[in-house]
This record gives sequence, C-alpha cells and structure tokens, in this order.
Amino acid sequence: MKRVYYYHQTTDDVVDSHNQNFSLPDDYVILPTSCTAKIWSRIARHLAAGFGWIGFRLFDHVQVIGKEKLKQVNGGYFIYGNHTRPMGDVFTSLTIFPVKNFYAIANQANWGIPFIGKYLVRYGGLPVGKNIKQSIKLIKAIQTVINDKKGEVLIYPEAHVWPYYTKIRYFDSTSMHFPVKLDAPSFVMTKTYHQKHIGRRPRCVIYIDGPFYPDQTLSRKEAQNKLHDQIWQAMNERAKLSNYDYYQYIQK
Repeated sequence: MKRVYYYHQTTDDVVDSHNQNFSLPDDYVILPTSCTAKIWSRIARHLAAGFGWIGFRLFDHVQVIGKEKLKQVNGGYFIYGNHTRPMGDVFTSLTIFPVKNFYAIANQANWGIPFIGKYLVRYGGLPVGKNIKQSIKLIKAIQTVINDKKGEVLIYPEAHVWPYYTKIRYFDSTSMHFPVKLDAPSFVMTKTYHQKHIGRRPRCVIYIDGPFYPDQTLSRKEAQNKLHDQIWQAMNERAKLSNYDYYQYIQK
C-alpha cells in the first residue's frame, strides 16, 4: 500500500523536521572565515559528497543527464530544483556540482537536526532569515558566494519538501530575485521518478537544463517574471517524464 500525504494547498509543509521551531541567533556567522572553519568546511563537504555518491548515486541508482551544460558558465550561478527528497536532495547535489563553494538556501529548522545541523549544514547552508537583520546577512552571504567565491547557490523555490512528488508545485517569481539582482545565470535541476523492474522504490533521473540568463533590458520585476517562466517551463517539461508515483498525495 502506498504512503498517503494529505494537503490543503501545494504550499503546505507535509514533513516536519526534528526541531521544526529551531532558530539561529542574530549573531550567527553564515560564512565562517577562521582557518579551523575553512579546514572543517573542506572535510565536511567531501564527506557529504562521498555519502552522496555511496548512499544515493550508487545505492539508489540515481542518474544525472545534462551535467555537461554546467561547463558553459565561468563564475557563480544559481540552481533551481524541485524539493522531493528530505535527505537526498542536497547530498545528491554535491555529486553533481563542484563541492568547494556549493551552498544551499535552507530553512533554519535544518540547523536543529542532530549532528548534521552542527557539522554539515553549518558549512554549506544559507539560512533563511526570520527577521530583517538575518535577511540582510543572507543577502550579503549570497553576494559573497556568487561574486567573490564564484560558487553555486541551490534554491528550492517550492520551499517545502514533498517526498517523491512527481509534479512541480507553485512558486512565485520573487524566487528569481537574486539572479536578477546579481545578473547571474541559473540552471534547473529536475528530479523525475521511474518504476524499477525489481522493487517498489522508484529510480530517480535528474535532468540539468540551462543556463538561463536574466534579461537586463527589462525592469527588475519584468526580468524576474521572464526568468520565472523559463525555469517553470523547464521544470514542468522534465517533470512530465516521471511515470511512477511512489507516494500518493490527496488534497483535502
């Protein structure tokens, strides 16, 4: 029997983390700069990438199509993905994109997860701000990653994880604020699910599309809308390739 998730709207959070109400202090340092922090960051990133290869790419038979498109860009860029694997999304991403300066925007609840929150998320996560002060720190950190570190920032515009969901949930064009503001390219990473010959658990195929560039001839709002439509279309076209619903989602 399939596991069933009930929801009212596609913006609902159907999965609670270990410590859903966890909050970071305002003096939290998003991008640690000490020598010790840099050393541990390098170790943590490669350990996480190794776990991603063994636990997801190999054991879970995850296939990636279109990775060569990333070579079209020199410098920092954004990645937009559908959020369908609570643990696998970020760990798998570390096997696709360069690990040195890879970051993911995430809810602060992830920092409350035992061990992972303290030793892994700390060095690769960009916490969503809960007030103006924290939001300003996030903006500055993203600018540093894209402009100075020439790194990658992963964004889940759907916000909440829906395990193995095969459609794309609504997200607003405000999700495209950063690529337009920083005039940076974006890629799309769409996870699709397919039935295996043996076993119920689906096979995951990830498609990389892009790069998509913000149209600087338009106003900021118009550029966000145009980029949103391009990313939305790319995600939805790839999502149509899914042919197996591992979990069932029922709207109340």
